Amino acid sequence: MSFTGKYELQSQENFEPFMKALGLPDDQIQKGKDIKSISEIVQDGNKFKVTVTTGSKVLHNEFTIGEESEIEMLTGEKVKAVVHLEGNKLVANLKGLKSVTELNGDTIT
Repeated sequence: MSFTGKYELQSQENFEPFMKALGLPDDQIQKGKDIKSISEIVQDGNKFKVTVTTGSKVLHNEFTIGEESEIEMLTGEKVKAVVHLEGNKLVANLKGLKSVTELNGDTIT
C-alpha cells in the first residue's frame, strides 16, 4: 500500500474548531474555509514528502516513519513530531493535537 498520489479536499467537517485549536486567527479561518486544498504525497519506503497547497499558501514537509522530524503547521510554526504508520493510517501528535491521515483506496481522510 502506497500513499503516493495527489488528493483534493472534498469536505471539512469541524474545520473552524480545528483551525482555532491550531491557533489560526479568525480572519484566516474565514478566508480558508471555502478554499479546497490539494495534498500531494510521495512515499519512498518509510520516507514521505508531503506538499499541501491551499490557495497561495504551500506547505512542504518531509518525514521518515518512526523518526523525529520538524513539521510546519498551517500557522507557519515548526514543531517536532514523530509520525507512525498504523495499518493504512499516518498518525502524529502535534502540539497536543492528534493528526490521523487514513488511506482508503484513492481517498485520504
